[in-house]
Amino acid sequence: MIRASLNGCQPEMEDNEIVIAYREKRNGTCFSLLHDRYASKVYGKALTMLKKESDAKDATQEIFTKIFLSLGRFQGQSKFSTWVYSVTYNYCIDIIRKEKRSRDIFADEIENPPDTEVTEVSDEALTTMKVNELREVLRSISDTDRRLLLLKYKDGVKIKDIAKMFDKNEIFGASRER
Repeated sequence: MIRASLNGCQPEMEDNEIVIAYREKRNGTCFSLLHDRYASKVYGKALTMLKKESDAKDATQEIFTKIFLSLGRFQGQSKFSTWVYSVTYNYCIDIIRKEKRSRDIFADEIENPPDTEVTEVSDEALTTMKVNELREVLRSISDTDRRLLLLKYKDGVKIKDIAKMFDKNEIFGASRER
């Protein structure tokens, strides 16, 4: 029986026929028909599993996005309704697992809070630590590298002037200043 077409799909068509028509024409009407048939079922299942209306509404949108993006891969080995249920169930289980992981991490932090004791360190002590670290680094590098760094950062000499001092066009690895 040949059916009159609404851009390739019509309401009385079977799910698999709509999927095939969608694949052939990539027409939004076909997907809209599938959405209209299954939106309330997907929402109902999501609400049952996720328990909150807002989460179920968000999940329904995400699930239909997944279905839309995966429609070309639906093989028809099971009924379309079974496939939609499977996508819905798996998506909701993923959400539940993520929330559980998040709750577990939060609960662990409540039971075993991180060390919140803050030791005040004076600015002078921090500066002394930084100076000591800098001295340590400067001792560990070659004399030439140490001189280059001191000229640039201690004495404020521009890189192009340092290059002239060492008779080089530019210093390897340094950015050029203008």
